Amino acid sequence: MDSNLLKIFVAVANNKSISLAAQELGFAQSNVTSRIKQLEKNLGHNLFHRIPKGVKLTFEGEKLYPHALEIIKKIENTILEMKSLEEQTILRIGSTESNAATRISPFLLKLHKKFPNMQLELVTGTTKDITNQLHDYKLDIAFISDKPKSSELLILNEFKEKIVLLEPKSEKIPDVILTFKKGCTYNEYLHNHYSDKGICSHRNFEFGSLETILSCVEAGMGRTLLPFNVVKKLGFTDKVKVSEVKELENIPTTLVCRKDCIPKISSYLKKFKI
Repeated sequence: MDSNLLKIFVAVANNKSISLAAQELGFAQSNVTSRIKQLEKNLGHNLFHRIPKGVKLTFEGEKLYPHALEIIKKIENTILEMKSLEEQTILRIGSTESNAATRISPFLLKLHKKFPNMQLELVTGTTKDITNQLHDYKLDIAFISDKPKSSELLILNEFKEKIVLLEPKSEKIPDVILTFKKGCTYNEYLHNHYSDKGICSHRNFEFGSLETILSCVEAGMGRTLLPFNVVKKLGFTDKVKVSEVKELENIPTTLVCRKDCIPKISSYLKKFKI
């Protein structure tokens, strides 16, 4: 059954007039009349009594009316629900701790302002952790350190970072690298940097907090590699020795997604600036 016929039927029943229903629907009166006749033919019953002041529902018309309302409502709700699938109703975001410390708050605030009805979820961890979750479809987008190595991932945006080597101000520095958990990109790059120089004896201490790492550097426990904006944000620029390492200065933060699961707000994300 054509749902449009039911809409016309309901409009006529509510207005108790074919002419008034035609005005409401923006149709010609003859069009409404022919549609009602078509519906009556399909159902095998007369649905209206024609009276001098308009029309009145027959017994069969009264039986059809509540069912017609229910069908129309269900169709309208279904259309709305399907249209909502074209919008980004939820965005699951992954972020490295260093990016979360400096960039995630303004990012989330701007997203909420632009898309107030979109639900936001955030997971933080190492580049390896959140990349794995992205591969497993547990995240929609992720901020990772460096460009992705996987061909399955697409770069939506890229943010330049000033990467610096952080050491204690004391002259004697232990042969220790301080890092944020296993899977940290900066830890991998720093180990590779020293390995290239033939220095492979570094011990590795892992922590769950960037502030703890920087405090340990300040306390003379070892060295680490982090974006300078993290050091500045956490107030350690004057507490530790900050050095630039040319070979490690071009490690950007990239915003990535799966190529087969590009978020519906990708155009916005590609133009996003902080």
